[in-house]
Amino acid sequence: MADSDEVTRPQTSTRDLATVHDQLLVWLAGRLPEGAEPEISELRAPSGNGMSSETLLFDATWTADGERRTERCVVRMRPAMDAKPVFPSYDMDKQFAVMTLVAERCSIPVPALLWNEPDEGPLGAPFFVMRRAEGAAPPDVMPYTIDGWMLAATPEQRRRLQEESVAVVAAIHGIETTPEEIAFLQYDGAGETALRRHLDDLRAFYEWGIEGQRVPLLDRAFEWLEDNFPAEVGPDVISWGDARIGNILYVDFTPTAVLDWEMAAVGPRELDLAWMIFIHAFFQDIATRYGLPGLPDFMRTEDVCAQYEKLTGHTPRDMRYFEMYAAVRHGAVMARIAHRQWHFGEREQPADLDETVLHRGLIEAMLAGTYWERAQEN
Repeated sequence: MADSDEVTRPQTSTRDLATVHDQLLVWLAGRLPEGAEPEISELRAPSGNGMSSETLLFDATWTADGERRTERCVVRMRPAMDAKPVFPSYDMDKQFAVMTLVAERCSIPVPALLWNEPDEGPLGAPFFVMRRAEGAAPPDVMPYTIDGWMLAATPEQRRRLQEESVAVVAAIHGIETTPEEIAFLQYDGAGETALRRHLDDLRAFYEWGIEGQRVPLLDRAFEWLEDNFPAEVGPDVISWGDARIGNILYVDFTPTAVLDWEMAAVGPRELDLAWMIFIHAFFQDIATRYGLPGLPDFMRTEDVCAQYEKLTGHTPRDMRYFEMYAAVRHGAVMARIAHRQWHFGEREQPADLDETVLHRGLIEAMLAGTYWERAQEN
């Protein structure tokens, strides 16, 4: 099972970590007061989650007020272009800005931001450094529906984690802002609504990521999204973008850090709700394909939406549309990751490009209209 495409972690970096270590130490010495004499530990990548921006962990020690102090740190940097990145561009300033805004305006646990470096000079790419939070995220590899502490938890513990996670999304959506304050999160384009611009951006990403090798299933799904585009949507909010439990650290099933803001945007609330629901459905589907029970009673649409409405007063609408949207969005990312795997020799290109979408069966069921009935039965 460990050699399956579903659970193998793709290569994410082509950088020499020893070189990055030395460059980071020089940069840190320039940021700290004279006499700080900084030292940093060996850099390492976190295991289990993430394959987009490069994320490295390290400990930094320096002298302050006559005493040595140590910070457990995370550096998040734009990936090298020769790493065939997942996304066409990475705005690290935007990530830093939205994390700063969210930390200032609501009580969710965003990691403490230490330094932002927009200049490419020190490490060859823009980056920022934040304090490392305590806790663990449900892993992507091996999926938490197959192995790990989520499976070992009691139903009551998993329910607490689910409710705390939905509350995180509700709190983000409840942040009051002016249009000017969140203009930097708006997608470019001529669309009249944020959702229209969001969909146009998703299609542009798909076209870029497949490099001319079309995925018929995703083409059909994009047509469905156009044909079923909602006539009305609710008010726009700050959308976390990658709202899923794999991007939250937990201690005792309670969030301690909300991570990964590179997909943040402006859009309707349902974007985040559907993403959180669907990403679990994706991992649940992997478990059931192996004949394993997984967690069928976790992140059910009706439960998530009922709690969200109770917390916010907003009744989620058009959830079938937004769950399909999430499936297509994830499919476009999976298709791009497949290209990276071919590039690095980790996978052979299949004759049927629909196979690049690991959850093709879920999208096919959505297109056939049978997905939601089956989901309600589980």
